[in-house]
Amino acid sequence: MAGSHIALGAAAWFVAGPRLDLPALDPALLGLSVLGALLPDIDHPKSWVGRRLRPLSTILAMFLGHRGITHSLVAVAGCIALLLWQDVPFGFAAPLVVGYLSHLIADLLTPGGLRLAWPLRRSFAFPLCRTGSPFEPLVVAVALSAAWGSAPAGLQWCGGYHLAGVEWLRLCDDGTMLPALRALLGGKTSLDQWWQLAQAR
Repeated sequence: MAGSHIALGAAAWFVAGPRLDLPALDPALLGLSVLGALLPDIDHPKSWVGRRLRPLSTILAMFLGHRGITHSLVAVAGCIALLLWQDVPFGFAAPLVVGYLSHLIADLLTPGGLRLAWPLRRSFAFPLCRTGSPFEPLVVAVALSAAWGSAPAGLQWCGGYHLAGVEWLRLCDDGTMLPALRALLGGKTSLDQWWQLAQAR
């Protein structure tokens, strides 16, 4: 469910952010991690991201089905490529990738599992709970608690991110980026517009 993926994307960033020398509590980076956690479901027209990216999601669902290529090792390879892509700043790519991978791990914990070796039909699963079951919120709550408990002490709220010795972003120093990110998540602006605003900072 979208709510669970949002919570788990945030939990993943609580753990990963400080270990990547990026602030765990920066609202914009948390938002990017949450966005990444929703992206794999672009192959489902009724998902949060699928509704906002029609007709692409409809086409993907029609030809590739749900939990296909966007939930496979091909997608994992895409995440690695994004991290290594020189033109994409690490401070932008890292939370997206962390969120994306959190989605795949969460889906592996359901009976439906994932077709990691897509296009092969075999599914891999470690069934812990069924999607939408009463047990799902409990699993998410435990994951959030564990993530917060394992995060390093003295978490930073926000900070500057350096790429090739240059400060590229300081996302929450004057409060301008968070409203832009909310507009993106609310469907009121495009990813391209948000990206241009981020680069201008």
